[in-house]
Amino acid sequence: MRLLLIGTMDGQIGAASQIAIKKGGSVVHAPDIAEALEILRSGQGADLIMADVRLDIYSLVESLNTERISIPVVACGVAADAKAAVKAIKAGAKEYIPLPPDAELIGEVLSAVSMESARVVCKDPAMENLLKLAKQVAPSTASVLITGESGTGKEVIAKYIHANSKRSSEPFIAVNCAAIPENLLESELFGYEKGAFTGAVARRIGKFEEANGGTLLLDEITEMDIRLQAKLLRAIQERQIDRIGGKAPVSVDVRILATSNRDMHEAVRDKIFREDLYFRLNVVNIAIPALRDRKADILPLSEYFIRKYSDLNALPVKPLSEGARKKLEAYAWPGNVRELENTIHRAVILSTGEKIDEDAVMLTESAAPRASASDSGTAGMVGRTVADVEKNLIIDTLKHTLGNRTHAANILGISIRTLRNKLKQYSEEGTEVPPAPNDFG
Repeated sequence: MRLLLIGTMDGQIGAASQIAIKKGGSVVHAPDIAEALEILRSGQGADLIMADVRLDIYSLVESLNTERISIPVVACGVAADAKAAVKAIKAGAKEYIPLPPDAELIGEVLSAVSMESARVVCKDPAMENLLKLAKQVAPSTASVLITGESGTGKEVIAKYIHANSKRSSEPFIAVNCAAIPENLLESELFGYEKGAFTGAVARRIGKFEEANGGTLLLDEITEMDIRLQAKLLRAIQERQIDRIGGKAPVSVDVRILATSNRDMHEAVRDKIFREDLYFRLNVVNIAIPALRDRKADILPLSEYFIRKYSDLNALPVKPLSEGARKKLEAYAWPGNVRELENTIHRAVILSTGEKIDEDAVMLTESAAPRASASDSGTAGMVGRTVADVEKNLIIDTLKHTLGNRTHAANILGISIRTLRNKLKQYSEEGTEVPPAPNDFG
């Protein structure tokens, strides 16, 4: 567990560091946000950030999001400063730890972050067999291609493989190839030297170097431009990368995991994915079944998410009513586990009784089980344009995900870039677009 401490924390830096080290963590300290970001840009990386609550937590979280650095932030401050704690949580901090630091509490936070990254909740035999395969291949150095529909938990399985590998104490770095613009993905992966292009005011270490000694996950790799695939293939084969503007190759030791929600054979046939790269990545293939094909996982996952979001929202943990359980099990789950998580999150917040009843479990009607095969799936669509139907589908899906663009894009099966372009178009046409979560008051 790599811990980055930011700020003075009322003089408690030394105490917090000692506790973290005793709990098995390694600690780096930065006096302010600017230096912390420089540390992260240099490739040192971190699994958790603990930041002084008096710092601009919102600015820190926004900077991490802008630079696509995915690290949870925990705010720390004096126990009596309740207003600062609330402000930090609203700004994006995952948790608040009161000072002076409590060894047991810090230990629990470190343990929770570590366990959360590698925990897989399942009871269905199909998933139990899949986990056995994942655990079997984890200690090897072989590349693994993880396939499955959007929202099935491909990144969760990738983290599980890393946690059970010989590299588990080293970095796990994930790159979402679909979320990063094509012109930025190369520098994101391989880094760049100062002066390599306009705006390159300092050297930036890429994800390959950041993951050195550990695991690099290339998420939704089929979204990568085919020209960049050639450079990626060379990096994997030669175990060397070239920074943009660099004069010499840099050796890297990285275990590659990749995910895709596409039919890989079709992608190769359509010449949007290199066949040689496919064979290089597909040493072992782990195909995750859709949630509708592993129904025994629906209720265990629901109970896990109920506990998670009850704790997150400081609400009592409530059981599911019998009607809610039946409703969850009967649903087709086109958005898979991600859609189930959003549904349970919403149900936890909306539930008013002693149990979570079926009224709080709000599902997309189009995915509900149909009464008979003769029911028309096009009811209400005849006479409307394709563009109009598409707009309604996108807006309804966005409402379903509470405005989360990434989740909506995954459910719809489109790239985040395409979704943003559509939403911009709808907004300009005068259609009300659900705000992103950060836009809510």
